[in-house]
Amino acid sequence: MSVAILSVENIERRDPVSGTVLLHPTNLQLRAGEHAVVMGPSGSGKSVLMRSLALLDAIDGGDLRFLGQPVAASGVPAYRCRVAYIAQQPGLFPGTVEDNLRFPYTLREHRQRRFDPDAVVLLLEATGRRASFLGKATRDLSGGEAELLNLLRVLQLDPTILLLDEPTSALDAAATAMVESLVGRWARRKPAEAATIWVTHDPAQARRVGNRFFRMDGSRLEELAGPPTAAEASMPGVVA
Repeated sequence: MSVAILSVENIERRDPVSGTVLLHPTNLQLRAGEHAVVMGPSGSGKSVLMRSLALLDAIDGGDLRFLGQPVAASGVPAYRCRVAYIAQQPGLFPGTVEDNLRFPYTLREHRQRRFDPDAVVLLLEATGRRASFLGKATRDLSGGEAELLNLLRVLQLDPTILLLDEPTSALDAAATAMVESLVGRWARRKPAEAATIWVTHDPAQARRVGNRFFRMDGSRLEELAGPPTAAEASMPGVVA
């Protein structure tokens, strides 16, 4: 069996002030071509898990490895380029869509790379949008367009893993389908390398985007045999 792209053993998180457990010791092996879905009731620790996997918040114990190697503190910025976290609310800057797409290339980790408008236009065309979308002001974007920009900003950098923390929870059906299609297109383009972890409350979406299924409850992660039902996904203490 191939080496896991992402491997975590007994990682955990505690509140730095109260010491309250935010994430119980958690184990996960994620390989290329695997698309994990995490479901569970609100407040069960799903976002804590995702932020921990992205190393946006320091873990308090356990071992995290990327491509078989531990991630040193000095290597965290490079790791976040390969393991990209997409939050529920896009963090966009004033200006145009293109301004936002160019911004990552001003950061140290990407200064040796160049913005490729042709590649971005190809991604846009896959969503039914024209190159003129690049000139649209971020203040005029709909929720679906803002999420599209958020995804494009990440996908243009060609990550290895996408950590998607309920990116479609506030979107209508059409915008949700667009986001799912764009992520699926990215994953199919590099099936021997790409993987995803997607947090959702929607069992139908889980079946569309996932091939492994997990449930968070009480800050504990458990793998399931298949996607839970709507009731199982939202009720605490119920395990499929």
